[in-house]
Parts: sequence; structure tokens; C-alpha cells
Amino acid sequence: MSVDPRIARVLAEGPAVTPWIELAGGSFEMGSDARADELPVRMVTVDRFAISLTPVSNVEFAAFIAATGYETLPFQSDERFSAADQPVVGVSWLDSAGYCEWLSELLDRDCRLPTEAEREFAARGGVDHVRYPWGDEPWSDGLYTFGAAGMDRPPPIGSSPPNGFGLFHMGDSVHEWCSDWYSRAGYEGQPDLNPHGVEDGERRVSRGGSWRHRVKVSRIAARSSLAPERRYNDYGMRVYSSI
Repeated sequence: MSVDPRIARVLAEGPAVTPWIELAGGSFEMGSDARADELPVRMVTVDRFAISLTPVSNVEFAAFIAATGYETLPFQSDERFSAADQPVVGVSWLDSAGYCEWLSELLDRDCRLPTEAEREFAARGGVDHVRYPWGDEPWSDGLYTFGAAGMDRPPPIGSSPPNGFGLFHMGDSVHEWCSDWYSRAGYEGQPDLNPHGVEDGERRVSRGGSWRHRVKVSRIAARSSLAPERRYNDYGMRVYSSI
């Protein structure tokens, strides 16, 4: 299982921050008619923002724990989930927000979780009207084939092809937390410019696929959600930043 050399280099150098790219933002058709909570489908616009190439790795989160004394995550003692080149898992939404706050101070920039709109824009990779980050058809071979044998751990970051923006794992690997509260009513009443979800709720939105599901790759518009304090071994995070 090969890892993109850019990612391998960062991991080999010790605690570091995965490279960022800046996206110009723009307008796109958000949502789908596949499920009621992905409606209404409409044109939305997001401002420019920056995004890390991969989900946060164990190496990166370990630096946060070492610097702050933050509690060790529940899966860190399990060798299936503790390799340096894996995405950190078992992070709750609250853990993720704490990491972003620390990283904001460290890098002197506004680090945060994305809105759903930003996450969907980034996942599309600059291509409109596609189901997956690479096109309309699911992968037909490899780890993420539909119905492929189950994994017992997330694969290394950078081990599957990037999308059109050069972003890794926008539809596979781990669920990634978003800043938005989840609503079963979908996007009703949300603005078309920089939509940000409902004002309150019980569950936070997540996006992306899961290494442990039978269907391991997620559609771009698909939504999932979880209570913000919960920690699962297929939940990770990715950092975004306003520009």
C-alpha cells in the first residue's frame, strides 16, 4: 500500500502540520435527491478558504497532547489505530474543536472545522455534478471496492488517489467532523451565501466514508452525524482555515 511521497516526507520528519492548499471558493450545486436530509438541492456560494491535504494524523494529534497535556484518546493504546501514518481516530467533535483552537495559536491563523458547504465544495475537486470525489462510478478494485473484505484498521493517509484539488480521502478512510449542527430537515431555510447549518441541535454533522463499513466510500453529498461528545474508531478530522 503506497503513500504519496509528500505525505510520507512530512510524517518522517516528526511532529509537523500536513501541507495546506488554498481554494478560491465559488458557487456550486449543493445537496442531492438521494435522501431527504440532502434536500433542497440548490446553488450555494462559499468564500475562499484553506484546507489540509489529509485528515489529521496521529503524529499531528500527538504533538497537541504533548504540548497541552490533553487526555489520551481511547484508541491510542491499540496498535491497530496508533501508527504515525494513520489518521487520528476516536476524536469527538469537542476534541476536534480543542485541537483547532490550539493549532490556531500555534500557527497564528484561524484553524477550524469546516461548514458542510465548504466540505462538499472541497470534496467535488472542481468538478460539478459528480457522485464521488473522482467521478460517478465507485472504485472497481482495491481496498475501497464495494463489498470488499473488511479492514481491521484505517489505512495510511495518502494511500488512495487524491481528488481534482489534490486532497486525499475526501470520500474514504474516516468520517470527518464539520462545524454544523445536523438537521433532519436538510438545508431548509439556510442562506445561499456561506451556509452554516441550523443554530442548535443534538448531533454534529460529519462527512466522508469509513474504513470499517461495507460501503467504505461515501458520495460527496452524503451526510452522517453523531453527538459531539462521542468517540468512534472511524471518526477523524481535517483542519480548515479562513483566508
